[in-house]
Amino acid sequence: MTSKQIPSMDLTFVLLLFALATVWGGSFFFAEVALREVPPLTVALHRVIWAVPALFLVVVWQGIHIPGSMKAWLCYFVMGALNNAIPFSLIFWGQTEIGSGLASILNSTTAFFGVIVAGIFLADEALTTRKIIGAVFGVLGVAVIMGLDSLTHFDLSNLAQLAVLGAALSYAFAGVWGRQFLSGYSPIVNAFGMLVASTILMIPVAIFTEGVPVLTLSTEVWASLIAVAILSTAIAYLLYFKILARAGSANLMLVTLLIPPIAVGLSVTFLNENMGKEALIGFGLIAIGLLVTDGRLLNRVRQL
Repeated sequence: MTSKQIPSMDLTFVLLLFALATVWGGSFFFAEVALREVPPLTVALHRVIWAVPALFLVVVWQGIHIPGSMKAWLCYFVMGALNNAIPFSLIFWGQTEIGSGLASILNSTTAFFGVIVAGIFLADEALTTRKIIGAVFGVLGVAVIMGLDSLTHFDLSNLAQLAVLGAALSYAFAGVWGRQFLSGYSPIVNAFGMLVASTILMIPVAIFTEGVPVLTLSTEVWASLIAVAILSTAIAYLLYFKILARAGSANLMLVTLLIPPIAVGLSVTFLNENMGKEALIGFGLIAIGLLVTDGRLLNRVRQL
């Protein structure tokens, strides 16, 4: 799709985009609160397990058929691992060592990993010079955030940052997998099937590593767990597919730029986290990379 073919952005799109950025950006904040009493893999389990009934109600309400074939459900299990179980676990573990704002900034590299992985595995998503330049800016941003000293003084904080980057890479592979094997099914059913599969995957993993989940939690932690499941997962997927249908995938990528400022704002305001200048400079470089990858700003500059 060329820049001239990208669907236009109206007020409804802008409002939906900000709503999606808010609920996705809020996931880092909600997780940070939940991690005060709940270990990371169990937080990941809560995120998927409570989102399942919410999306099931939507599927039933819209009368959408749920596929029953073994092939479809094998695809859902792979998608559930790549898009939920692995990245949620890595991000939430990472947040035990780094702040939610920094985690959201590192997670914004998903777009770069996405274009690289798609360029390798999808014939119609070839790597262009623009995409490569954008990815270089993303790498520079990550390098500034992690710092040169991380090469010689590696610690848990560095490992946590790498975990979030690993989550971003997992999201990228999920995008390719979904496009290759799930494009023939309803998007909402895909989200539902993926969450069912990831719940089944996370139950034994969370219990084996962290024990049976404790339900005697504080009100604020329960509120955060429900919020990250319903708002940041179930409702977020509905908003995602609504925007995708209305404005296309190129416009949808803009949400990547909006999530970190919202997550950072929440963490600074309510969690008293401090963002170092390295993180802010790094996000600036990542943002430039995303704009270069998107391409529209460069096209408008050329037209001046």
